[in-house]
Amino acid sequence: MKKTALLISVLALAACGQEPAPEPVATETAAPEPVASLPAPDQALFTEVFGSTCEGAEPVNTAVCKRAGMGSPDVVCEFGLGEDSYLRHKATLTANEDSTAWVLTDPAAICAEHGAHHSAS
Repeated sequence: MKKTALLISVLALAACGQEPAPEPVATETAAPEPVASLPAPDQALFTEVFGSTCEGAEPVNTAVCKRAGMGSPDVVCEFGLGEDSYLRHKATLTANEDSTAWVLTDPAAICAEHGAHHSAS
């Protein structure tokens, strides 16, 4: 009889913890607005930007671009011109006013350094 009373007590306690969990309340979460971003500049893009900005300069032979720093919107590109395969020169790219294309940060100085005329475009 003691075993039956003990068994009933244990079953009663076990039944207490078996309450159904409340259903989760659906909350509306706003989806983040997509951020338009430019593709990361590579050698081909830098070659195109440099060539169209600094008309008359030697063509870019090699280029490596990376972010200017943690969280920076600018990109620093090291490059070689003509037959030079070494990364002897540096230029900074930044997004244009409406963030649709990359442009040289200081085109007049960069083009002057490489003996080219800055294009008006």
